[in-house]
Amino acid sequence: MGVAPILVVDDESDMRTALLHALNRSGFRVESAASGSEAVAKCKKNTYSLVVTDVKMPEMNGMELLTAVRELSSQMPVIMITAFGTINSAVEAMQQGASDYILKPFSFETLETAVKKVIGTTHANANETASGRTPAGRSTPKPIISEDARVADLLKVAQNVACSHATVLIQGESGTGKELLARFIHHHSHQKKGSFVAVNCAALPEHLAESELFGHEKGAFTGALNRKIGKFELAKQGTIVLDEISEMAPPLQAKLLRVLQEREIDRVGGSRPIPIDARVIAISNVDLKQAISSGKFREDLYYRINVIPLTMPPLRERKSDIALLADFFLDKYSTLNNRKMPQLSSAARALLFNYQWKGNVRELENSIERAVLMGNSHVVLPEHLILGEPECAAQPVAAIKVGTTVREMEKQLIVQTLREVDENRTRAAELLGISIRTLRNKLREYKEGEARLSLAPESA
Repeated sequence: MGVAPILVVDDESDMRTALLHALNRSGFRVESAASGSEAVAKCKKNTYSLVVTDVKMPEMNGMELLTAVRELSSQMPVIMITAFGTINSAVEAMQQGASDYILKPFSFETLETAVKKVIGTTHANANETASGRTPAGRSTPKPIISEDARVADLLKVAQNVACSHATVLIQGESGTGKELLARFIHHHSHQKKGSFVAVNCAALPEHLAESELFGHEKGAFTGALNRKIGKFELAKQGTIVLDEISEMAPPLQAKLLRVLQEREIDRVGGSRPIPIDARVIAISNVDLKQAISSGKFREDLYYRINVIPLTMPPLRERKSDIALLADFFLDKYSTLNNRKMPQLSSAARALLFNYQWKGNVRELENSIERAVLMGNSHVVLPEHLILGEPECAAQPVAAIKVGTTVREMEKQLIVQTLREVDENRTRAAELLGISIRTLRNKLREYKEGEARLSLAPESA
């Protein structure tokens, strides 16, 4: 039986159309509603796998819709879409049962990841309930698929340390499954009944980062209309994961160090410290020792988070897992798209085995998903697999004029890369081999430079 359609709710027609297009492109069946009341009426008549709704809508807002949907079905997952100005409502919604929330502006890649995570968890829980088993904790962790000896040893260590309260540092290349390992630790810990809160440090806006992590009091700064509960408090007696911790700004690193030392936080504008009891797991896809040498990361913070160091090996070093993972993803995306599961041809298996997988498991998953959607037979052939960068990457680069500065060449490369990935800054940073913070700073420099030029007096 296929997955029921997703219901998208937004009063702005352009946003509704964009969300429909993005989710359809990802292989989901989608319906839409222009208001909360229309969405409620549809939910009474039809079955949906998920509701995705904006928070700020006239008549019935997202919070009211969440309450109405939960009254109709206590198991119906809801994802809230919110701007920074209404983030307090989103946090309140999470406390009232929303499955996740997405901050505007967001990329469609972020939306797709959130939707797949929520639908995957919901159906895993439904399957366990149908078989007579009760889901452990508040969510079912995604499995770590492996028969590699190194990964088996890593999971043994992770399970042994899970019941301690020690801070864990997980390192490894992008796409190796570091967050899956963090969820594995959470699931096997005493905190498993608490919340699992993951924070991408690279995506934290610099002016809001402290408030996002530690919260703020009403009136702490302009725009702080209500008290905000930060991620550390939301984690409570659960687990907080600090992903891409190397991208955390130095001032925030100093405050995080104190939090780890004292086990308490200070809300922005607060008058008293608040004790915390969440397990902290830090994740990094860069060598933190190199970051220390270059002055980007505090050495004392490194030793504070490096109590239990774990490293996820890259996929190219665990060749035995490639075919195993490929079959797992074939089954997953065939089921998700209501298709019969195809088999990998021997030539396709050989191609997968000999590929280097710079994007690791994430790249393999994307390749198999495309093969399921693009294939028109019961067998996956080599031509169904798109490996490496898209063909546009092989197109000739525009000629560079003599006299062009290195700075201008850099700007042209960044602008062209952003154009090729539809302004997805996270993807552009990956292709350019720089951090998203560096990319953001470069774009700010270009914008300020253009502003200075526009203000400069014309030459005679």
